[in-house]
Amino acid sequence: MTARCLMVWGTSSGAGKSWLATALCRWYARQGLRVAPFKAQNMSNNARVVATPEGGEGEIGAAQYFQALAAGVEPDVRMNPLLLKPEADTRSQVVLLGRVDAELTALRWRERSPRVWPVVRQALDELRAEHDLIVMEGAGSPAEINLQDTDIVNLAPVRHAQARALLIADIDRGGAFAHLYGTWALLPADLRDALRGFVLNKFRGDAALLAPAPQRLQALTGVPTVATLPLRWGHGLPEEDGVFDDRATRGGGPVRSTVAVVAYPRISNLDEFQPLKNAAGVRLVWARTPADCAGADWIILPGSKATAADLAWLRAQGLDAAIAAHAARGGAVLGICGGLQMLGEALVDPHGVDGNAPGLGLLPLVTEFERAKTVRRTTATFGAVPAGAWAALAGVTVRGYEIHHGRTVPHPALVARGEIAHEVLPGLAWCNAAGNVLGLYLHGLFEDEAALRALLGARARPLADVFDDLAGLVEAHFAPGVLAALAGP
Repeated sequence: MTARCLMVWGTSSGAGKSWLATALCRWYARQGLRVAPFKAQNMSNNARVVATPEGGEGEIGAAQYFQALAAGVEPDVRMNPLLLKPEADTRSQVVLLGRVDAELTALRWRERSPRVWPVVRQALDELRAEHDLIVMEGAGSPAEINLQDTDIVNLAPVRHAQARALLIADIDRGGAFAHLYGTWALLPADLRDALRGFVLNKFRGDAALLAPAPQRLQALTGVPTVATLPLRWGHGLPEEDGVFDDRATRGGGPVRSTVAVVAYPRISNLDEFQPLKNAAGVRLVWARTPADCAGADWIILPGSKATAADLAWLRAQGLDAAIAAHAARGGAVLGICGGLQMLGEALVDPHGVDGNAPGLGLLPLVTEFERAKTVRRTTATFGAVPAGAWAALAGVTVRGYEIHHGRTVPHPALVARGEIAHEVLPGLAWCNAAGNVLGLYLHGLFEDEAALRALLGARARPLADVFDDLAGLVEAHFAPGVLAALAGP
């Protein structure tokens, strides 16, 4: 059987494509369909480690990982066959079917599409053969007329699969009807019939006040407005494309802990902090200045796609001094992946992977960047942790994932002088003698229920509940019969 395909297009980035696709995956799965997500090309430094059809492991965008979980299927690399991980404003690392492809990375943007489309098409065809419905997600807008001749994420998959499409706009930004009409008008003529409905997202107020705009829009385009979705400040999912809310967030109840996450320009895997946004009693702050760290109980240095460059940025903001002072007072500091590398004494880059730099010197470690990239899911148990902020992790078994080029070891000269980094997860995590500075390669610490409970006494909201709420939202706000018709014959 060849699956029907439903595409979710957006009028812009941030319009709501990812969470709507997630909600649709859940809704259709609850109808008894075998559903899989698909995004031909994603550009994001939020990645997850998943299975490959050959039994190995590779990377896909985090949004497709969560969409697969919502659909109740095992995530695999075919669901996001091409992942672009920005390393600078004009350069991205290219990941094809889960693995870095150095040759594609070196190519210019427009030269990649004809090379990768056969792989993308095969991945989609394989998923269609195994499922009843594929919920596809576009990227940015399908009306980027400067890119339409090489588009493999919005247009080519719809043509190839004869998919039906929805178009979602963020009405809270203003101009939603113009965005919808303009996108429809700039679609290639052969794809206008694929568009079956407009969706208005983030509406507040009485939807009846929208009239007669939806009716006039349908008269102009022939496309009905099939849903008006209410504004929700938090849908419970991590934001896609590295987008996060600048406001401090709290999960409810009186604040017991304030956590400052350093938001450097090439931050990666920030989606792993979603449980902290949802956890009761936790106030989460995205820190770009020393003032943002004031009053924090924890300072977290997250992952980075450009560790040396982000470390230079951190120093330029004066955050290095703020972090050092916080640690000297006994405050908790956590470095994850690139953040761990920054906490050490030095970054050494003999192969030109990332860059050389002195570290912050809070852990007696040195990191050497290697050409080969470590990509794997990992389960490990913390050993003895020195008494301090992170001592509660001792004996806790955690599950997570690794994505890194660096290999980190104790600094030989400092070891000779008696400066010891306590290895609390073999090859994965080290702590200082005072127990307040911890660096680890394992992403997903706060997504692990045992770790979150040990550190904060908190419990993250189960993802199953988040998915079910999203499915209920679309069921309540889509016009009757529309969702069934989109997946029907």
